[in-house]
Amino acid sequence: MQIGFDAKRAFTNNTGLGNYSRFTINALCRYYPENSYALYTTSREQNKLYDPPPNALTCLPDTPWANQLKGYWRSYGIVKRLVRDTIELYHGLSNELPVGIEKTRVKSVVTIHDLIFMRHPEMYKPLDRKIYLAKTSNAVKSADRIIAISRQTRDDLLELLGADEEKIRIVYQGCNPWFYASAPKDKLAEIRMKYSLPGSYVLYVGTIEERKNLLDIVQAIHTHSLDIPLVAIGRKTRYFDKVRDYIEKNSVKNVIIHHHILNHDLPAIYQQAEAFIYPSSYEGFGIPVLEALNSGTPVITSRGGCLEETAGKGGLLVNPGDIEELASAIQTLLSDSELRTRLIKAGKEHALGFREEHTVPGLISIYKDCMK
Repeated sequence: MQIGFDAKRAFTNNTGLGNYSRFTINALCRYYPENSYALYTTSREQNKLYDPPPNALTCLPDTPWANQLKGYWRSYGIVKRLVRDTIELYHGLSNELPVGIEKTRVKSVVTIHDLIFMRHPEMYKPLDRKIYLAKTSNAVKSADRIIAISRQTRDDLLELLGADEEKIRIVYQGCNPWFYASAPKDKLAEIRMKYSLPGSYVLYVGTIEERKNLLDIVQAIHTHSLDIPLVAIGRKTRYFDKVRDYIEKNSVKNVIIHHHILNHDLPAIYQQAEAFIYPSSYEGFGIPVLEALNSGTPVITSRGGCLEETAGKGGLLVNPGDIEELASAIQTLLSDSELRTRLIKAGKEHALGFREEHTVPGLISIYKDCMK
């Protein structure tokens, strides 16, 4: 098959959507090298965020107008390019497809990660909501097949967008294979020193935004005098101001926040944590939870929604927003060695089901189904 990807975020996004794009492209190129792969992107970051596999061709805008109007090219002009490049199937890896692709012979698949902008519209600017709704709605209507990354996302597609159930397939996400192997002792020591990590700590990884509830973790540790530092890693949003203000107002001393961590350093940070805490109110999947499970780190995450799917029996579940329950869960996990051992074992077993050898065949099956 001649397969094209909307690969913009593989080259430019350092977090969830970028990770999913890189994981998907790399795995397909490795397991199914007989196909031809073309990665369509408006630009490549100068810092070489992504070096694609050698059997994947990177395709940039190739006319003066396309280089001047890159956003328009990606959403509209690219359709003619796909036809010219004899692409048989185009996969929109991040909630969107180019307008008009359904009028061509090119088959299309779109991955929908979440509908957070509809579930929690208060977290988005009005203009952003309109743009996301327009792009997602177009993709859901135009696509030959829709990939939902969890049952939660499938249910939201049916309820909120009235998607055609016959077109939806669930294919879970995976995480970078970096997280599969234990880091050697010298690497652990190097990372501990590099980022000034304490001897023991609990960990949060994710964008520092309201729905992910980092402040709840800070409050649970502080108000219940839990004797464990918190290491938080994530990009700042306006919500960070709330977290910082609480820390300063209450003179909280045991919170360490890093906004920029090299991705390949993350496994060693996960592996040295006493627990990974992710009490998010809403997610499409929750890749950090899967990273923790693969790292052999016990997880505390949210009850209800997709995070139960992701954590399986490797997670200790709490109600998001319940500070008392969260504090109790942290204390229990830190003091109960048998529970920790049980969660680590169950988590590693559960995480095996999300490895690429299980998920990528599902993608290829969907592609072949489209081509019938």
